[in-house]
Amino acid sequence: MPASDADMAGADAVHIDIRRGNPTAEELAAVIAVVTEAYEREAADAVVEDAPLRSAWEVSARGLRAPLRRDVAWGRFAG
Repeated sequence: MPASDADMAGADAVHIDIRRGNPTAEELAAVIAVVTEAYEREAADAVVEDAPLRSAWEVSARGLRAPLRRDVAWGRFAG
């Protein structure tokens, strides 16, 4: 059974409680537009990158030297 437009609007509807005053429809629309934009901006900024990027130093310094050999004594000190 297909959902009606009223059912679809009710799924995403937000309940607004006016506590004081008598705002016009235009004033309510303006408030809703500002709050919606702020929410969308915050949601867009809250996205985490998939993987951390490697710095240019990590990419270029990888092949500079071989790893240290721990089994060979260093100088005279075999300590």
